[in-house]
Amino acid sequence: MILSGWGRYPRIDAKLSAPRNEKDLRALVLKGNAIARGNGRAYGDSAVSTQNTLHMKYFNRMLAFDAEHGQLVAQAGVLLADIIDVFLPLGWFPYVTPGTKFVTLGGMIAADVHGKNHHKEGSFAKYVEWIDLLTSDGSIKRCSAIENSDLFKWTLGGMGLTGIVLRAAIRLRPVQSAWIEQRTLVADNIGHAIELFEQSHDVTYSVAWIDCLQKGKSIGRSLIMLGEHADALIVPSKYRKTPLQIPRKRKLRVPLEFPSWSLNSLSVRAFNELYYWNGKRKRDQQLVDWDSYFYPLDSILGWNKIYGRRGFAQFQCVLPLKTADDGLRALLSAIASTRVGSFLAVLKRFGAQDSNFSFPMEGYSLALDFPVNKGSLDLMKRLDSITLEYGGRFYLAKDSRMSRNVFQHSEPRAKDYLSYRNKGAIPAVFGSAQSERLGL
Repeated sequence: MILSGWGRYPRIDAKLSAPRNEKDLRALVLKGNAIARGNGRAYGDSAVSTQNTLHMKYFNRMLAFDAEHGQLVAQAGVLLADIIDVFLPLGWFPYVTPGTKFVTLGGMIAADVHGKNHHKEGSFAKYVEWIDLLTSDGSIKRCSAIENSDLFKWTLGGMGLTGIVLRAAIRLRPVQSAWIEQRTLVADNIGHAIELFEQSHDVTYSVAWIDCLQKGKSIGRSLIMLGEHADALIVPSKYRKTPLQIPRKRKLRVPLEFPSWSLNSLSVRAFNELYYWNGKRKRDQQLVDWDSYFYPLDSILGWNKIYGRRGFAQFQCVLPLKTADDGLRALLSAIASTRVGSFLAVLKRFGAQDSNFSFPMEGYSLALDFPVNKGSLDLMKRLDSITLEYGGRFYLAKDSRMSRNVFQHSEPRAKDYLSYRNKGAIPAVFGSAQSERLGL
C-alpha cells in the first residue's frame, strides 16, 4: 500500500502489518528491515519501511499510574491525546509536548520530542524513566539510565532504529487547572525577537510566530507567546468549580485538497498581515485553554490537505546560540528574496542538552512548512546550505527530503551511532526509508 507521513510527501509503496500481540510482533521483527509506525505524524519517511512497516495501533493500553510520583506506564501505541484526556481531569499534564497531541508515546520517544519549554525543562527524554525494547534478536530489554544505559540513550531520539518500544514509564507534572496564562510580546524584527526570548528565559513556555516574508528593518518581525500553567483560583469564573476542564469545542475539518495555486506569496502575505495585526491587539495577558495554547492546528482536522495533492515538506533546523542571530537573518533573507513564503513559521529557544542523537542544542530552532514544488524544494536546499554554514543541524522527525551529504555534514554524531551498530550492539534489522536515504 502507499504510505506517507503527515506531509504526504514522499509517497512510498510499502508493506504494512498491524500485529496484535508481542508474539506476532516479534515474528515480524525477525524478518528484518522493520520499522515501527505510530499515528503517522512524523512529517516524512521516518516511519515507513518498504518491506516491513509495523503499525503499533493495537499496543494502545495504559497499564499503571503512581499518583505519588506522577509515573505513568503505558504501551507505545497510546496517543498523547488519550493520556491528556484521562489524566488532566485528575490534575496531571505531560512535562513536554510537541505541537500536536495526535502522536503516540513510542513516536515521542523515538523522536525525543521537544516543546515550548525546552529552554527551561528540556526534551521528552528527561521524563522517560524506562522503556521495554523489542530488540533485533527478538528479546525484550528493560532500558533505563542504569540498565542497558547505552541502548537507552541511543533509543531516545534514535528514530526507531534501535528496536521497537513496547512499553515505557514517563513522568507527568501536577497542574491546578486546564488553563494557561498567556502574554503576547511584539517583536519588530528577528534581533528584537531574540532579545525578548532572552529576557523571558524564566518563563516556562515561549514560542514565536514569524512573518517570514518581511525584509530590511522588519525582517523576522514576530509575535512571541509566553505561557504559564494557571492557578485554579484565577480561571474564568464560570469554570472555577471545575478548573481542570475546558468547554468542548467544535472542530473544523478540511474536506478536500486545496488547489496547488492557493498557497502563494500573495495569500501568505495577506495571512501574515492579518495574523500579525490580530496578535498585536491581544498583547495583554489573557487566559487560554490548554488545547488552544499547545495545539492550535489540532482544531483543524486534516489541515495538511491545504497544501494540495503534492503535499508539503517541513524545514526545521536549530542554530547554536553564538551564530543564531546572523544565521536566522540569512535564512529569513533567503526566504523573503525567493517569495516562497511559509505561513507556519515557528521560532523556539532551546536550552542545553547532552544526548546521543536528539535534535535540540542550545540555540534557536526555526520551523517552516512549504508546499512541495520545484521552487520550494530548491529553496530548502539553499536553507540547508545556510544551516550548515552557521553550524546547525536538522530535525529528523520533520525531514522528508534532506540529502545524505547534508545530513552527514550536519550530524557528526551519526558516526558514533553507526559505530555502535557495527560493533554488534544493534544489528541492522531495523531501518526506514529515511535511514536508507540518509545512510543510517
